[in-house]
Amino acid sequence: MRFRVFRGFFRTAPAAQQVDVMKDLNSLMKQAQAMQQRMTDAQEKIAALEVEGTSGGGMVKLTLRGTGELARVELDESLMAPGEGEVVADLMVAAHADAKRKLDAAQAELMRDAAGPLAGLNIPGMPKF
Repeated sequence: MRFRVFRGFFRTAPAAQQVDVMKDLNSLMKQAQAMQQRMTDAQEKIAALEVEGTSGGGMVKLTLRGTGELARVELDESLMAPGEGEVVADLMVAAHADAKRKLDAAQAELMRDAAGPLAGLNIPGMPKF
């Protein structure tokens, strides 16, 4: 029950206002539950996501999962020659950076879609998109 201060005394708010407030709260709770479900769905999609990063014109390819886990590495046979270790290392770092950039973009897009009209707002407890 809502109370209002009126000349030093408390009085209750009219019943019609109380019903309107309850409808607003119920609507807000339904919207919050729907958004929570969309966020959960987006997190599941992110976990199932896989992106490929390449470098050296496709000589090095690697796959990152949505969790950031390295899933696969493919190296061109020509990189297996002696003395190519430093080149291979540099190409792997570049391929990882490429895959990470793609993964971050895909994750941000999924979360932006899940947040709907709240995307871009700085709400405590919500991930930033």
